[in-house]
Amino acid sequence: MTPLPAITLVLGGARSGKSRYAEELLDRHTGARTYIATAEIRDAEMAERVKLHRDRRDPDWRLVEEPLALPQALVSETEKGAAVLVDCLTLWLTNVMLAERDVVAECAALEQALGQCGGPIIFVANEVGLGIVPDNKLARDFRDHAGRLNQRLAARADHVLFVAAGLPLILK
Repeated sequence: MTPLPAITLVLGGARSGKSRYAEELLDRHTGARTYIATAEIRDAEMAERVKLHRDRRDPDWRLVEEPLALPQALVSETEKGAAVLVDCLTLWLTNVMLAERDVVAECAALEQALGQCGGPIIFVANEVGLGIVPDNKLARDFRDHAGRLNQRLAARADHVLFVAAGLPLILK
């Protein structure tokens, strides 16, 4: 079995199959596996989406729910020797912005934490820059922050994929 790269970034649009693909990648890992969930369940629709994700995963996966302290969770889990799937960076960024934290500093802390991680790590993120220009400043700021974060992580990643209709396109 081919070992997982140290850092993999799986990009895609909403409902593109990116999470399922990332889960399949991590299923190939024979050691401990941790799923870091960044979503905060705020309504019934999100609760249903979380349930679908849980039902798909093997029960031996460790679950860490961490909406904000992602850098610390990554370091902690990789120190334990686990391969980690983060789903998803876009929701983490949303949480950071809603908490009115310094987005640039939080993203820098995430990048710095990667230097302390043993990997492998698979990040899932939405590609939000393919649509129309958002009509309000908050949405434009979010799109811009997400685009910059994706670019920085893609530059550090060993493997980058774009998933559309459940099919992966290898970018790097």
